[in-house]
Amino acid sequence: MPKQITVAVLTAETGAHLGAYFPALKASPEAGRVVLGDPSGQSAVAAKQGLGEKLARVYRSHDELLKTERPAMALVSLEAVSAPAVIDKALEAGCHVFAEKPACVRPEDFARLVKKADSKHRHLMLALANRTNPETRAARELIRKGQIGKIYSLEMHIIADQTRLTRPAYHKRWYAKKALAGGGHLAWLGIHWLDLGMYLTGGRATHVTGFAGNVGGQPLDVEDSATVALKFDNGTMGTLNSGYYLDKGYHTHIKIWGSQGWVHIDSQGDKPLTWQSWKAGAPAGIQVYDGPKAPRGYTPFVQAAVRASAGLAEPPVSSADSLHVLQTVFGLYRAAETGRTQSIG
Repeated sequence: MPKQITVAVLTAETGAHLGAYFPALKASPEAGRVVLGDPSGQSAVAAKQGLGEKLARVYRSHDELLKTERPAMALVSLEAVSAPAVIDKALEAGCHVFAEKPACVRPEDFARLVKKADSKHRHLMLALANRTNPETRAARELIRKGQIGKIYSLEMHIIADQTRLTRPAYHKRWYAKKALAGGGHLAWLGIHWLDLGMYLTGGRATHVTGFAGNVGGQPLDVEDSATVALKFDNGTMGTLNSGYYLDKGYHTHIKIWGSQGWVHIDSQGDKPLTWQSWKAGAPAGIQVYDGPKAPRGYTPFVQAAVRASAGLAEPPVSSADSLHVLQTVFGLYRAAETGRTQSIG
């Protein structure tokens, strides 16, 4: 039998991605039992459906759950404005924490949580699930082995549908309101690609500038579009186009150029990873990734977080990396508001 821990899901009636998190925990061998804390009671049925026999108990109080169960890991899925207080309680109770992004509306609030997590030797992990996709892992290994040489630049886009923004029901959701979400597309979706840009290259953004706004004209007070320019600590330059533009689906793209080749990730395409290297001894021409395309998404990432919380592996994302990508997102917002490049960290 694998080492098993108790995992708490701390949420409310507006918790996001629970339909993915519950099955992911059910599939995790190390999540021996799962307890649910939801003051609204709204997620209990979905939890039973997604977790089955693993759902051990349902609480209507986060405080009571933490005091009674003392879980090893807390999965926190709450509105960004409400998340810091609950994450703080979970850390105080000795939990490792997996948090739905962005988990704050001010990066300073998350920075305080990282400081507490570090002082207690706990992991604080944002839900940046694209890190565990097979093509991401393969591309990172290529780069780490020096197959494309010194990294010069990267170009990224993550584009979703504008259609969702036209729906009145969407206008009422927390991630369409800046006071509750902290930001729009960049904080909700673009953050994934910002993180991947740093995770793949091993660089950390030191400066950010760009623009954010509402190009579609829908009745929202968050951005539906952001264009981001980045400078990294290793000299790399980068750009990101983050927006809601399509009728449906996604367009995604990450291209990284180095002194001895390039890597291209298209996670939505038939060829999720291609690359070319002119390093001595490398195969000639464009290479196509022929490895597995699954598992991907939230299930392997949540499983990796559970394993880390059980002390069996390193976390899929560190507390420091989680904070740094948030500082980059909110740095862009400050740059857009002031018209001035922002230093990060």
